[in-house]
Parts: sequence; structure tokens; C-alpha cells
Amino acid sequence: MKRYDLRHLKTDFLGRMKEILKETHADNETLIFIFEIGDFSGIQSSADLVKECEYELYNSLKFNEVDWTIVVKK
Repeated sequence: MKRYDLRHLKTDFLGRMKEILKETHADNETLIFIFEIGDFSGIQSSADLVKECEYELYNSLKFNEVDWTIVVKK
């Protein structure tokens, strides 16, 4: 399991998230991403990116008032 904190990127996290998803990961490895919600458009965009990169979205939830967490697996 690997955890990636993308909150420092604010609403520009999708590019870095895509880079991470394109990296080689062990089979069945779980990846956890945390990012800032912003205007909520990033939530759907992140789910679309997960599907585009051929990962399965396991969980997507609000972490606190400003952050969102998603859990994915290849």
C-alpha cells in the first residue's frame, strides 16, 4: 500500500496523480491519494483518470472539510 499526499498541489493535482498511476506498481498494490477538494470538480476528474489509467476505484470519501481521499487498485 502506498499513500500519496497531493494537497500541496491544491487544485492542480491531476497531472501528478496521472504520473503516479502510470508508474509501475506491484500487482494488486493499493494506492491512496489525498487531495484538496476545491470546487468538487476534481472528484469526478480523479475518478475518470483512475478509469482511464485502468485502475479500479475502491473508495472515495471526504477526509475533512477541505480534503478528499480515494483508494485505487490495479
